[in-house]
Amino acid sequence: MWELFLICLGVGVGAGLLAGALGLGGGVVIVPALIFLFHGLGFPADLVAKMAVATSLSTIMITSISAVRTHHKAGFVRWPVVLRLGVGIVLGAFAGAFIADAMKGELLTRLFGLFAMVIALQMALTGRKAPEANLPERVPGAAGLGVAGVLIGTGSAIFGIGGGSLTVPFLSWCRLRMQEAVAIASACGLPIAVAGTLGFAVAGWQETRLPEGALGYVFLPATAGIVLTSFPFARLAARLSHRLPSAMLKKVFAVVLFIIGLRLVLG
Repeated sequence: MWELFLICLGVGVGAGLLAGALGLGGGVVIVPALIFLFHGLGFPADLVAKMAVATSLSTIMITSISAVRTHHKAGFVRWPVVLRLGVGIVLGAFAGAFIADAMKGELLTRLFGLFAMVIALQMALTGRKAPEANLPERVPGAAGLGVAGVLIGTGSAIFGIGGGSLTVPFLSWCRLRMQEAVAIASACGLPIAVAGTLGFAVAGWQETRLPEGALGYVFLPATAGIVLTSFPFARLAARLSHRLPSAMLKKVFAVVLFIIGLRLVLG
């Protein structure tokens, strides 16, 4: 168990550094790392992806709190938008956990692989699109935001992410300023993680093949190890980010992430 805990500390370091330096959501790093780790530990193959996704969400539930506070203090969080999205997000994320549970583990792994490849391409192509001229906002009403929240929450729970890669593009389409889009996405990450974690805990409650230390599909030893290091290293990397060649690092990581995604798709 100590060996596993030490490995998860390392996963947390990597997730924290990439999140802080490149602005990536930790789930993009944590989920594939845990899939490979859990396979190596001999966990039941059909449970590995579900446990990786659930555990990733449990770490985001804890680490997102600091980011929300930071964006709130900066004044970029538009709470009325967050609340309207949040209703749908909670419903979608909770349901998403049960949708993921109904999938075969192999299918869930391959879907995450495809998702990782899309994110990698998005990262590699960042900056090639010309900025859009200043146009009036087109934020939907409460019903529209609620529907968007359901879709964002469902997708985020299935893939074990905080939702930034889904929420930010949607809010950009709504023509919000990028600072506000990122801040709102960060605030939405907390209800995604809480509802998704709860959903996976309930969905896996009756599963008898889970290892010791699991709460439903959430593997608590991994959660603890990742949180202990990802939180401080994300803050450290954020402070040092202006000294790092972030553009080059992002391209390199995009290549690595694409290869990892392809590996997951091909099995």
